[in-house]
Amino acid sequence: MDGIKLMVDEHVYIKRMLLVLRKASYAVMQGAQIDYDDFGKMIDFVRGYADRHHHGKEEKLLFNRMVDEIGGAAEKLVKSGMLVEHDLGRLHMNELEAALERVKAGDDESKLDVIANAVSYTHLLHRHIDKEDAVVYPFAQRQLSSDTLETINSECESFEKQMESEGVQGRYIALLKEMEGKYL
Repeated sequence: MDGIKLMVDEHVYIKRMLLVLRKASYAVMQGAQIDYDDFGKMIDFVRGYADRHHHGKEEKLLFNRMVDEIGGAAEKLVKSGMLVEHDLGRLHMNELEAALERVKAGDDESKLDVIANAVSYTHLLHRHIDKEDAVVYPFAQRQLSSDTLETINSECESFEKQMESEGVQGRYIALLKEMEGKYL
């Protein structure tokens, strides 16, 4: 298994959910009632698939090795770029969830915060994914030793098999398709 190619492939699913999140936000802007269950599913996808599954792999299997083995430029790219953006994405999801709770409790103005955090997350992740696909991953492939890349590939394969046995990928891809069917 090519672990880095797998991460690129996962970006496709994440981008599809970003479009769903944007369309759901647009519907709210147009006056549609917020479907709290659907927004909950979108947040679950972001946290479970994009963050824990995908970003978790990057943080545990790739980024740390880039910092350790390459140093300098990789450390700056990872610690001041990719990890900061992962944290900012988590902040947007926390703020989105809090805004949804406020709207549910009767604070109509917080619909603005729902839209703002959802759309800000989509913008952040599109730029983030583009940087990873065009810069971070190719840099890692060029600079990491073949032994390190093989270790990453092996660990990604083991991780994916474990997650597959727990139904993680299938669950989130099904959730994505459900949301696409409703919002696209």
